[in-house]
Amino acid sequence: MSPRRVVVVGAGMAGLATAWFLQEASVEVTVVDRRGVAAGASWGNAGWLSPALTVPLPEPTALKLGLRTLFSPTSPLYIPPRPDPRLARFLLAFTRNCTHRRRQVAMAALAALNRRALSAYDDLAAGGVTEPTRSGEACLLAFTSAAGRAPLVAELDAVRAAGQEVDYDLLTGAQARAWEPALSSRVDAAVRLHGQRHLDPGAFVAALADAVRDRGGTIVTGLEVTRVRDVGTGVVALAPDGTSVRADAAVLAPGAWLGRLAAPFGVRVPVQSGRGYSFSLPAAGLPARPTYFAERRVVCTPLGDRVRVAGMMEFTAPDRPADPRRVEAIVNSVRDLLPSADLTRRTDEWAGPRPCTADGLPLVGPTRSPRVHVCGGHGMWGIALGPLSGKLLAESIVTGRSAAELTALHPLRTR
Repeated sequence: MSPRRVVVVGAGMAGLATAWFLQEASVEVTVVDRRGVAAGASWGNAGWLSPALTVPLPEPTALKLGLRTLFSPTSPLYIPPRPDPRLARFLLAFTRNCTHRRRQVAMAALAALNRRALSAYDDLAAGGVTEPTRSGEACLLAFTSAAGRAPLVAELDAVRAAGQEVDYDLLTGAQARAWEPALSSRVDAAVRLHGQRHLDPGAFVAALADAVRDRGGTIVTGLEVTRVRDVGTGVVALAPDGTSVRADAAVLAPGAWLGRLAAPFGVRVPVQSGRGYSFSLPAAGLPARPTYFAERRVVCTPLGDRVRVAGMMEFTAPDRPADPRRVEAIVNSVRDLLPSADLTRRTDEWAGPRPCTADGLPLVGPTRSPRVHVCGGHGMWGIALGPLSGKLLAESIVTGRSAAELTALHPLRTR
């Protein structure tokens, strides 16, 4: 039977989108978050809605990059050196997935989602979510050489081969600088990628929360759910102080904290915090359009009178203090590419734990309990795929039937 009341644990993009789409089916929702709306990985995200770039994190070249730079704080991929058995298990599973065959399987699964990802945003807009997504001009992928550009072009072609529409142009360095004057002469090749969008993720998730409230939903912040119980006729979400929320069903969407809540319900796929960093700068001297320095793993996203600069992947515990060396690493990596930018005028410095799975695929669907469901594990793609994941999961909860796109994302898979 379709539940009348659902408690959603987590007020990020995935949790709130699930709540919103449940409301479309007249389900009453209560959303609970340990801190607040968009307080985890959502707020400081780069904000790219880029299906053409939404690919699995595990890849054969990731092993070479990791082995060379794994423990360097200036590396785009960094692991703080300390004993961590849970992280070791995740890295072992991640390594097993860094093969061409497994990447092709994961790519096909993501392609099925990517084809519908932007339409879920259109549903939210049509339903009254007021914060817009931004489309129009193409985004720019800038490189210091044509050789450095080649792997990304091959990846775009692989995405196209997996069944997605991918439209891009190749630019010389001179053409890229003419189109985006903020770039230095170090940029010698580029890709102009069409058909993508971007947004201000914090503002969008806040608007989504407002829409959930306006439609009668309850959002409780500052309450950490540490346990969910299936009591046979429903569920109870429990906090350490004894506070509880009762409902007919639960959705677990707490981001990087998903593993400990979902494990009692048979979810064994490791979820590791892959922390990203970002900050804002005044727009002067920075790209006027979404720009990705792929060799440096740094993204620049224009947000009105400021530009968000984001990057890095740091495998560490989600509650560990941020490492200021990671912000400096972002600054130093783009200094020679953006000669007119004043990189000292940083505001909104942020670090957020992204929930990564070892096979690069989200966890969306039912668990061993028919009343407990999962929506998470999106890694770097929670903003891009969160709304569609929420829509598909809500439909599954209400109808009892799962969309074909969810088959590869089943939370009880063993890979």
